[in-house]
Amino acid sequence: MIRKIIHIDDEKCNGCGACANACHEGAIGMVDGKAKLLRDDYCDGLGDCLPACPTGAITFVEREAAAYDEQAVMKNKKAQNHIPPFGGCPGHQVKTFHRNTTLSDVVPAESVSQLGQWPCQIKLVPVKAPYFQGSNLLIAADCAAYAYASFHQKFMRGKITIIGCPKLDGIDYSDKLTEILRENDIKSVTVVRMEVPCCGGLEQAAITALKNSGKFLPWQVVTISTDGQILE
Repeated sequence: MIRKIIHIDDEKCNGCGACANACHEGAIGMVDGKAKLLRDDYCDGLGDCLPACPTGAITFVEREAAAYDEQAVMKNKKAQNHIPPFGGCPGHQVKTFHRNTTLSDVVPAESVSQLGQWPCQIKLVPVKAPYFQGSNLLIAADCAAYAYASFHQKFMRGKITIIGCPKLDGIDYSDKLTEILRENDIKSVTVVRMEVPCCGGLEQAAITALKNSGKFLPWQVVTISTDGQILE
């Protein structure tokens, strides 16, 4: 029969897995890091997955397809008595961390922010902002401050902090960082990234910028795990 059904553009799909989570019928799955329509008869054509897609990779088409089979969907749901293995981007994998929230006998004073300037997004900072002169520069993944509890005190204190996410921003920071290093009297560079693979783009951009700047600066890379630990 000819009916309305979803179509997934493989080139636009970034493998985030949001559509698979939004599909209540189990019609979409992750295959080799990409979203795929697994079975036509599982797709009801209502399109709950469309607004979940951040790249616009999912559209409706009219084509020959098996009719939606609600009984098959219900049977499949009953058979799914375990959480399927995650097949999307590791940076999107859902995790829950059980923290010890018990207050100690001595409640510490409210922490003071160590952010030394604004804006702090790599995309927004001016290349020749005055605060870069003579600074120790921290280039950080924007998730890192949420993952590592003492981020302000451990990494930001005494530094100018600029943050970004190459996956969400969808750009290569290399050129912008090269200009910042070349045009300013930067004393040192610290890169704090998350352990997820997509965060490697931030580290690589910083390393490329250090090489292209023509300067020899002390630098280091610190990696934070998704449960908030510093990885050696």
